[in-house]
Amino acid sequence: MISSDFDDEPDDDAVPGVLTAEAGGTVVHVAGGDARGQRIDRVLAAACASLSRSRLQALIREGAVQIDGAVWTDPGGKLKGGETLTVHLPAAVPAQPAGEAIPLHVVYEDGHLIVIDKPAGLVVHPAAGHATGTLVNALIAHCGESLSGIGGVKRPGIVHRLDKDTSGLLVVAKTDAAHAGLSEQFAAHGQDGRLERAYLAVLWGVPPRRKGSVDAALSRSAQSRVKIAVVPEGSGRHAVTHYAVLETFADKDGVPVAALVRLILETGRTHQIRVHMAHIGHPLLADPVYGRGFLTRASRLPDAAREALEKLGRQALHAADLGFEHPVTGKSLAFHSELPEDFDALVQALRPKKTPAALAKAAKGAGAKTRSGKPPAQRV
Repeated sequence: MISSDFDDEPDDDAVPGVLTAEAGGTVVHVAGGDARGQRIDRVLAAACASLSRSRLQALIREGAVQIDGAVWTDPGGKLKGGETLTVHLPAAVPAQPAGEAIPLHVVYEDGHLIVIDKPAGLVVHPAAGHATGTLVNALIAHCGESLSGIGGVKRPGIVHRLDKDTSGLLVVAKTDAAHAGLSEQFAAHGQDGRLERAYLAVLWGVPPRRKGSVDAALSRSAQSRVKIAVVPEGSGRHAVTHYAVLETFADKDGVPVAALVRLILETGRTHQIRVHMAHIGHPLLADPVYGRGFLTRASRLPDAAREALEKLGRQALHAADLGFEHPVTGKSLAFHSELPEDFDALVQALRPKKTPAALAKAAKGAGAKTRSGKPPAQRV
C-alpha cells in the first residue's frame, strides 16, 4: 500500500486545502486517484488548510495519523490512491507564558493573524530579564481562544521582531497555517515581491548620497555579547539595507547635523539598521549602544531639538510600513504607522522655524511642477 521515501522535497504543487482541523478533533480524508505516488504529508497538507506541513509531519511521527485504520509514522510514505487517512489532532497545550492585560494598539485582526502597532519600551518575546510584561503575554490575553495552537501550543506565532525601544508595525500569526505562510515570506526577505518593510530613522550627520545601500555581513560582536558587528563576508550573515534621505536638519550655526531617512530591509537581522547606519558613520540619534560616540553632538542642536531628544530617550527608529500577502487568503495587505508622539516631536523640533515671508514663498511655489532625477543607489 505504502512505500517509504524519507526525502523532504518541497511542497511546490499542493492543491488548495479543503478540510479544517480543529484542536482536539479528528479529520478524515479519502485520498483520490490523483494521490497515487504522492507523499502522505503532502496529501494531508493539501487537504487540511489549517495545518502546516511541518505540523502534520510531527503528528505523523507521533502516531496521530492512521492509514486505513493502521497507524503510520513515516511522513514520506507514498499513497496508492483510495486510502482513508485519519488525523487525530490533540488539544493544544496552554502556552507557558501567562496572558497579561496589557493595552495593545491593534491595526488589523482576523481569524489567522493580527497586526500590532508596538509602542517603544515593549519587549516582544519573554527572555532573561523580561519574563513578563511582553507583547507575547499581551497577545495571549488578547487573542484568547482564537489562538488555534502554533505547533500544538496555544501561543502567538512570532515571525519577526522589533527591538524593545523601536516602535511600529509587527504582524503575528494566530494559526499554524498563518505561521507557516508568514514565516515563508519573511524567510524570502521580500525578494519575491510579497513582503515589504520600511522604517523611518533620524541619523547623525547626512549620508553623502541621497540614496544608497549598505551591504555588510553581520555577526555577534567578539567584544560584547550585547552588540552585533559588521564582519567580513562569509564569516557572518548576509545583510543589506537600502536608505533614502528624506530631509536634512542643520545645527545652531546652519551646518547639516542630522537627517531623516527611510530604510528598506532586504534582509532582517538583529540590530541590522542600527549597525549598518553606524558602520557608514551615521548612527541613529539616541542609540545607546551604537551611537555612544556621538553623544556630544547633541550640544550642537537647537535648544528645542535637544530637549526633544532627551525626552525621546531611545534610538530614533520607527517601523512605519508593513506589507505582505495574507498567508491564507492570498490578499495583499499594506499598513502604515504614523510617527509616535515622541519621535514626531523630535522631527518637528529639528525643522527650522519658518518666517512669514518664507511661508508665503513656499505657498506660492507649491503648485510649480519640478523634475528631479533619482540618483542610483550607492553600495557601501
